[in-house]
Amino acid sequence: MTLPYYEDPGPGHGALPARAWFRSDAPCIDLTGTWRFHLSDTVAGAPDGCWAPDFDDSGWLDLPVPSSWPMHGHGRPAYTNVVYPFPVEPPHVPTDNPTGDHRRRFTVPANWANVPAVLRFDGVDSCARVWLNGHELGVTRGSRLPAEFDVTGVLRPGAENVLAVRVHQWSSGSYLEDQDMWWLPGIFREVTLLARPAGGVPDLFVHAGYDHRIGTGTLRVDTTADATLTVPDLGLVDAAVNTEHVLGGVRPWTPETPDLYDAVVATATERVRVRIGFRTVAIVDGVLTANGQRIQFRGVNRHEFHPDLGRVVPPETVRAELELMKRHNVNAIRTSHYPPHPLLLDLCDEMGFWVVDECDLETHGFQWFDWRGNPCDDPAWRDALVDRMRRMVERDKNHPCVVMWSLGNEAGVGTNHGAMAQYARERDPDRPLHYEGDRDCRWTDVYSLMYPPVDEVARIGRREEAPTSDPGLDARRRAMPLILCEYAHAMGNGPGGLADYQRVFEQYERCQGGFVWEWLDHGIRQRTSDGREFFAYGGDFGEELHDGNFVVDGLVFPDRTPSPGLTEFAKVVEPVRIEAGPDGSGTLRVTNRYDHRELDHLRFTWVLEEEGHAVADGELPVPQLPPGGHADLDLPQLPRTSGETWLTVRAVLVGDWPWAQAGHVVAWGQLPVRPAPLPSDAWPSGSRPRHGTGGGPGTDRGTVGGGGGGGGVMLGPAVFDPARGTLVELFGLPVDGPRLDVWRAVTDNDCGSRRGVRFAEQWRELGLHRMHHRLVALTYADDAVVVRTRVAAAQQQVGLLVTYRWTADADAVGLQVAVAPDGDWPPVPLPRLGLRMAVPADLDTVDWYGPGPGEAYPDSRCAARVGRWSATVDELQTPYVYPQENGNRVDARWLRLTDRSGTGLLVTGHPVVDFTARRWTSEQLDAARHTTDLVPGDRIHLNLDLGQTGLGSGSCGPEVAERYRLPVAPARFAVTVRPAG
Repeated sequence: MTLPYYEDPGPGHGALPARAWFRSDAPCIDLTGTWRFHLSDTVAGAPDGCWAPDFDDSGWLDLPVPSSWPMHGHGRPAYTNVVYPFPVEPPHVPTDNPTGDHRRRFTVPANWANVPAVLRFDGVDSCARVWLNGHELGVTRGSRLPAEFDVTGVLRPGAENVLAVRVHQWSSGSYLEDQDMWWLPGIFREVTLLARPAGGVPDLFVHAGYDHRIGTGTLRVDTTADATLTVPDLGLVDAAVNTEHVLGGVRPWTPETPDLYDAVVATATERVRVRIGFRTVAIVDGVLTANGQRIQFRGVNRHEFHPDLGRVVPPETVRAELELMKRHNVNAIRTSHYPPHPLLLDLCDEMGFWVVDECDLETHGFQWFDWRGNPCDDPAWRDALVDRMRRMVERDKNHPCVVMWSLGNEAGVGTNHGAMAQYARERDPDRPLHYEGDRDCRWTDVYSLMYPPVDEVARIGRREEAPTSDPGLDARRRAMPLILCEYAHAMGNGPGGLADYQRVFEQYERCQGGFVWEWLDHGIRQRTSDGREFFAYGGDFGEELHDGNFVVDGLVFPDRTPSPGLTEFAKVVEPVRIEAGPDGSGTLRVTNRYDHRELDHLRFTWVLEEEGHAVADGELPVPQLPPGGHADLDLPQLPRTSGETWLTVRAVLVGDWPWAQAGHVVAWGQLPVRPAPLPSDAWPSGSRPRHGTGGGPGTDRGTVGGGGGGGGVMLGPAVFDPARGTLVELFGLPVDGPRLDVWRAVTDNDCGSRRGVRFAEQWRELGLHRMHHRLVALTYADDAVVVRTRVAAAQQQVGLLVTYRWTADADAVGLQVAVAPDGDWPPVPLPRLGLRMAVPADLDTVDWYGPGPGEAYPDSRCAARVGRWSATVDELQTPYVYPQENGNRVDARWLRLTDRSGTGLLVTGHPVVDFTARRWTSEQLDAARHTTDLVPGDRIHLNLDLGQTGLGSGSCGPEVAERYRLPVAPARFAVTVRPAG
């Protein structure tokens, strides 16, 4: 049976051989803009003959091109991570196959007569059949790869032309494009008509190496054209092509020093502009090097996505996100899981990033069938897979930023990978090959893993990993560098543990960093009926199969606002380390963590802060340090202080850069100079408990909390409900609580994955989200109220015994809390341990002294700097697309909640306290599915915690490390509350 063209497993037909993407002075016509569009539910239902020039499309709609048509109301987006959203019977696709017909009328100047011309598509998802002026040009598959068609004999110069493109959402190519992203069909990259003058430059391949031992560059430009090469800054004028030129005084290209040379390859009829970066990538003694130096990837995985436009990302957005990456110390990008728009690579050359360029290949859904039927091991698909590899290598071969080619992602492993690898090696032997799915490293040059625990990475660093079944391949793999193509899953609140990975990357030469999953949350911007904005994820569009919010797992939110995870990453991977000198020597150590450059672009400033107030500042002279070098420096002359004092040293840019202005902080370190003095004031005491009969502002002490019989219990400025043992009034303010709290709105990483521990499931089984508080006793001492409770969940025997000891004087109320486990608790950590209370909603300004300004957790707190900070309660929230625990501030010495008049409460930790403050309860936060589900109430809910369990990467990777878990164990903590002011 003959297959329809969209089910043919081959690469398509009619297209010209792949070639490099470059800029030419030959004429071109941009065909982007408004096209006519018609969507059919099936292929059979598509309008017949719509490719004819005289076809009447007046009843069609307008659609911008580039576009993803579901983002414009034509059909609906759909998200799956692994599974195919159609029956798996390759190469067949469903009869219900949305088919979009596109038509564009355009005029070509008369002077194009007799000029060869090419029609170029830079990206069409997933299969396109193309006609020009009624003549079929061919069929293309490989959504994120270019296709060019010769239109020389079809184009009508000096007249109107009609271009028709039929796009099918599903095709045989869909089996090769099961990437973790939204399914979004359309012509989503540019369409261009290119004049290709006779005698022009059909293609070129730039080979620009650098010999770090003698400082020379070698340059050869290969082309079949009768051309010359000119590089003005290197003194080359009309030099020969296809000839190696040895050049002295060349500045090498690296992400830290992205020096480029403008070059022109010219013939009698065409001038092609290229930008040349000299660098040599090699694996030497099992280490990946560039220009002779070991490199480390401080990288992110980057999809192409826009919350309003889908697969279409405007150029200004691309540049802005790369600038944001540079400001956060990202030095590498893996183009997950397909070649990016060519503009990205131009900008990576210009701004400085290593790029792992990944083939448009993923067959992840076959994993569910133990890879049976996987196209990667089926000869019928070989041509298609090699074609995809060829088109990527040929398009992107001239970019110095491309450090490795990747054979794809999560596509099992098969003989077709070997054919892809063979093509890449023969065509471009100067770049190593990557593919994580090839665990035996049969076809690859680097050993790559996803989400290994830190201790496993360390074992590999020591070359102590478990052997493979083939001794020869095992020996080969052990001689390779290790790259984590995905680690630290940045889904929701997280990732945790970044600093632990970084320590291993720096300790073991073989461990050369990796790429956080991932850069961007793929939320689609939506609005409620009353106009409130939120971001949609899988299932929000009625998909039959979907993977929920697994598509929102980035370091930046869908609008590219940085998340706390990006702030933490920037601190962890910062290229300059500033820390206390060794062995308590009273010195300061500065370490250059750059791979290739000294520190001449930075100056170092310092500020001394006592209790968060600056008392002195200055500049710190730092000698020039080679990459990897360090210097131990004497501390500057510091004035004497009496309070807790910290020295903060910052490395800032000396001048303006394309991605940041002078003064931008590249790295910082903070050293304790003087600890906090021991408290001189006695614990508040002296007030005697007594019964009240009302009279406090806004409070009926005889009825609050159901405690009848003569009113509340008063202890200085505190009023208790005797039936519950909790406060109802404090310094004249109505309050509720505090009570022991062990619950947090679970994070995505708490929920775990198929591979990890699911803390959220264990916590819910224990009922930690629905604890009951039983008052055991409320007793009075001469100067204290002692409340004893048991906290446990329904249908559970285990619980927590809690003793609250309250004391007070006229100006302060003190609370000491003792917690003891009761019963045979399983070995499960607590989400949190602390107190929760409600205060008036107008106490919505929070000042604190301690680490900040952003949220922090036990395994994600490197970016928190000790100081004085201020924020509104609303500003303390982190609006994760899928609501969850957020906004925790750690180790506050004190915090103050006030209203506009300055009235409020001052809480002091003994010595410190973690806190969150929000306008909804943890239970309401846990129940929410979108940010618009969170409706502010009439109170602020304040948590004062001993601590929480860390974050980890359990949504896809390792769960929280043991040392960051909060055990069920006896605990004590204390706070003091005073009036604000």
